[in-house]
Amino acid sequence: MSSEITDLGKDGITESRSDVERLESALLGLPQIDIEPVHYFSEGIYAREITIPAGTALTGKVHSTEHLNIVSKGRIIVITEDGKEEIIAPRTMVCRAGTKRGGYALEDTVWTTIHANPSGTRDLVQLESELIETTTPLIESEATKCLG
Repeated sequence: MSSEITDLGKDGITESRSDVERLESALLGLPQIDIEPVHYFSEGIYAREITIPAGTALTGKVHSTEHLNIVSKGRIIVITEDGKEEIIAPRTMVCRAGTKRGGYALEDTVWTTIHANPSGTRDLVQLESELIETTTPLIESEATKCLG
């Protein structure tokens, strides 16, 4: 198993966008799992919820807008260019645009991103084009199981 994955939960890992991208590249070489999102819509708001199984390593997409993240269940270690943090539910956070995350779920974790949706569209392809920067797709690994 790649050291990028096994070192994720250890002290001393260097956090940067390139570290998260290296993790993503390492995960590409491992078996993948599907994490099916649940989509919620209300007037002017779109939410995307995923359940990340314990033992899953993953990377998330880069959002082009500031938005909210809610971790409603579980425990997950997250790395970004801002550093490494263990997030324990319940937790609500503001995520600035352009942030790339890598993570390792210590417990089954429920993570929801909440976005402004001024157009009110429910077309997921259109929402993706409005909210996600063009980058490497979400990577999920069966070996350590699979930000989103």
